[in-house]
Amino acid sequence: MDGNGRWAQANGLSRVEGHAEGARAVREAVRTCRKEGVEYLTLYAFSVANWGRPRPEVRALMNLLLDFAEREKVELRDQDVKLQVIGDADELPLSTRQAVQSAIDYTSQCNGMTLSLALSYGGRADIVNAARALALQVKSGQLLPEEVTEEAFQRALSTNHLPPVDLLIRTGGERRVSDFLLFESAYAELYFLPIMWPDFNAKALRDAFAFFSGRERRFGLTGEQVHAPAPPTPKNGHGFDPHDSSTSLLSEAASAE
Repeated sequence: MDGNGRWAQANGLSRVEGHAEGARAVREAVRTCRKEGVEYLTLYAFSVANWGRPRPEVRALMNLLLDFAEREKVELRDQDVKLQVIGDADELPLSTRQAVQSAIDYTSQCNGMTLSLALSYGGRADIVNAARALALQVKSGQLLPEEVTEEAFQRALSTNHLPPVDLLIRTGGERRVSDFLLFESAYAELYFLPIMWPDFNAKALRDAFAFFSGRERRFGLTGEQVHAPAPPTPKNGHGFDPHDSSTSLLSEAASAE
């Protein structure tokens, strides 16, 4: 959600006012996703690198996050939206952390959509932490080296409760993912917008969905394989015949996504 500060400067406002307007865009994005049937939405609210910003701006962001958690938790529950956090929430100020945890608890029984806030999050840091956790398991004998698979690695990430990313949207005119969900976005469709985040609205989000619906997602296969009729289910009933080397991997790739 990039461009709050630049939007504010272009409109003669302070950066803090830009972040406040960005919070309005968050509200509209969440409501639109819920209406459109999105099951998982993850917002990059505050990165590990953002701690290096001027201290007044960081304090303002923490206060906005506290205000968002307190103000929006009722609507989130009314809309059947569960709030979760990825990243190191322990780094947040106590008052902000308590407000976020209260909203998490308040919406814990919701199952219409999962809204994940990435707070003090970094994709590379998450990968390093997962690798360290698996290394400790191997060292202690709890895990064999050959058992360190992609699935085991994914379970060690802080995003282990989330599916892989389908669509990654970035506003602000930059064409990079900036340490966001690096492992999880391996097959994501990337959508970059020149507008600043405060100008991101329901129409812009629906345009992104239209872009996504026009993409052919092959997951390493050919277009012919993707569009071919599904093969008959083998007699063993689990979708894979170990004696048939021509069995399509499409169903496996689709389920993994």
